[in-house]
Amino acid sequence: MLEVWREACRHIEIAESVAAIADQLSQWLPIKRLLIRRLDPVTYHLETVADTLGSKDESRDRGLTELSSDNIERLMKWCQLGELAHCASRHHEHSFTLAAIPTSLTDNVLIGPLISEHDTVGLLIMQLRPDAKISEHDEVLCKRLLEPFAAALENDRRLRELKALRESAEADKRSLLSRLGRNALGDTVIGADNGLRQVMQRVQQVADSDAAVLVLGETGSGKEVIARSVHQRSTRAGGPFIRVNCGAIPPELVDSELFGHEKGSFTGAVSRRRGWFERADEGTLFLDEIGELPMAAQVRLLRVLQDGSFERVGGETSIQVDVRVVAATNNDLARMVQRGEFREDLWYRIAVFPIVLPPLRERSEDIPALAEHFAERAARRFGMKPQVLSAHDLSLLAAYPWPGNVREFNSVLERAVILGDGERLDVSQALGVASETTPTLPQSTSSNSERKQLKNTEIQPLDVVIRSHIERALVASRGRIEGPEGAADILRINPHTLRARMRKLAIDWSRYRQ
Repeated sequence: MLEVWREACRHIEIAESVAAIADQLSQWLPIKRLLIRRLDPVTYHLETVADTLGSKDESRDRGLTELSSDNIERLMKWCQLGELAHCASRHHEHSFTLAAIPTSLTDNVLIGPLISEHDTVGLLIMQLRPDAKISEHDEVLCKRLLEPFAAALENDRRLRELKALRESAEADKRSLLSRLGRNALGDTVIGADNGLRQVMQRVQQVADSDAAVLVLGETGSGKEVIARSVHQRSTRAGGPFIRVNCGAIPPELVDSELFGHEKGSFTGAVSRRRGWFERADEGTLFLDEIGELPMAAQVRLLRVLQDGSFERVGGETSIQVDVRVVAATNNDLARMVQRGEFREDLWYRIAVFPIVLPPLRERSEDIPALAEHFAERAARRFGMKPQVLSAHDLSLLAAYPWPGNVREFNSVLERAVILGDGERLDVSQALGVASETTPTLPQSTSSNSERKQLKNTEIQPLDVVIRSHIERALVASRGRIEGPEGAADILRINPHTLRARMRKLAIDWSRYRQ
């Protein structure tokens, strides 16, 4: 019996377990054929899930057997007794069991119920040799076989359920990707070799560590894409990636959402709930718009970042988690710290490794690749034929300032696909700013000499003009970048954006300090 239990628990497939056990039993019992049939009392079906034959000439019976309501009721009552039935011929006292035995089995058959913890799960059918006689000792041994075979059948049922759930999840995943117009769940980082080269280098530097990362950038610039890149390149890639929009959680529910709550801890807490930190255990928690967190939640967040422990709302037990935090914001957290709107100690804790994400208008070299990517994805999502962007389309896209960054860029390309009816990309109409991006001189008010004079006028490159303007602001602020009357305050831009432009233009701010 020890060997039987080992074989029943060793194999994933029940057919392998039955074949291995049959080899063991052939030394002790005169068994010719062994079958396992799964019983479904709801549909009145019996299905053969394992069959071992004593001869290669005999055929396997893999079909379904449908039982009548009377037979299934009598069979279920008999199964609850847990006894064996010996069918020496096709006519015996338990005639209702004949419907459960395949017609390929004739005489000298032992049948026994396989019962799990709560329900009858199937039948064990053993065909004996024609001349075999079953002793009382053999019947006791056969009865002891019911439990390991029931365990093997229950494991097989759970395996099939997991397989069905996995197939259902894969089908849902394919359907979701089809609706989103994607080939994979991971976001593609367009511009990793161009405008985002420095950003991706910093992502690669910090990915393998567990240091907290703060992604800074304007709204719609793709901060979540960078956060996912950090997760996918880290050792936590196999763990969960949980995204929380801190600005979308009501202040009174922030603690419950982040840390969970116990049953009865407040009105409406009808059951225990795991928070986002517990769900992200051994993975990455992405806190988007972290500047919107209330002060009370910032205190509890600081403790989690320091020692990895917290308590659920209304709980008394400390919970330990292993979570890497990646935060993101489009606010000036440094200025919020000066105004007392954000905790200084939390700022130092989350800004261990800041990554500044430039806006789309500062990486125009990525526009062609982004346009191709989003146009193809939109066409696939809407079931249209992909179209190629013309040089005029690209010039319109490059001339637009993109205040909404990549998010707005994606919306414009989707609109262009829809307006083009699958025949072309109507970028001009999708932008709605063609007259602003393609200015012309009215013929009635501009003479040829005036146009020639305008053409010969010296026009400074844009980088030169921006450099001069920043330097004037640095002179006025005496080299100070952040804070009141700083250069960023004078220019009305984010200090991180200003620093990025200064690095790009090689401006040494220290020369203007007094």
